[in-house]
Amino acid sequence: MPSGPAVPPLSVSIIIPTFNEGGHIGQLLDHLRGLGGGGKTVEIVVADGGSTDGTAAEAAARGARVVPCPRKGRAVQLNHGAAHATGQILYFLHADTHPPATLLPDLREAVAAGYGSGCYRLRFDEPHWFLRANAWFTRFNVEAVRYGDQSLFARAEVFRRAGGYREELLVFEDQEITRRLRQQGPFRVLPNYIVTSARKYRENGVYRLQGVFLLLNVLYRLGAPQPRLADLYRRLVRSDKL
Repeated sequence: MPSGPAVPPLSVSIIIPTFNEGGHIGQLLDHLRGLGGGGKTVEIVVADGGSTDGTAAEAAARGARVVPCPRKGRAVQLNHGAAHATGQILYFLHADTHPPATLLPDLREAVAAGYGSGCYRLRFDEPHWFLRANAWFTRFNVEAVRYGDQSLFARAEVFRRAGGYREELLVFEDQEITRRLRQQGPFRVLPNYIVTSARKYRENGVYRLQGVFLLLNVLYRLGAPQPRLADLYRRLVRSDKL
């Protein structure tokens, strides 16, 4: 018997917040195009926070839709990109992080299986033993080991029901949103790995930077105000982009 009409795959919006990512954003967009990120069911939205180094032009030249943001800030930019996205699945990705070749089937299969949101396990592009050990813990489905570098996917309606990112958060917006997404449906840690740049660790020292992150995490969980956390981050982390 003839089968019914083919069901088109779920559409995906890849949302990338940027600020002075010239030289990096082009590499990422080339990588995404190689994964099928140029098809009709996939759009790439670059939410730029006022870059001064040609990031926006570089992204536009690679075919991304660049949406200038009203103000700089990761949560603000992610929400702004999501507001302009049309996909049934929203996928939030950092500009220095490369997802695996299985990105699109991974996202669609997870959503088809009933997951409302999720992320990848993490790997660094640096073989340092401490970073390998640190990344190993990202396989566990607990909020304490959720990092923005792992990327994040969510069904569009789940993201909107959760209320999006909290724009008053200057740091830890990536951990905080997972708590609310879990309230809207199951959260999936995908078995594949995303590879992120260790450039910040190389610039700041592996142990020193991890110590800074630990300090900030403890203060965050003790209820320290966001302006204080952001000020500490800017003073302690070289080449920060808060």
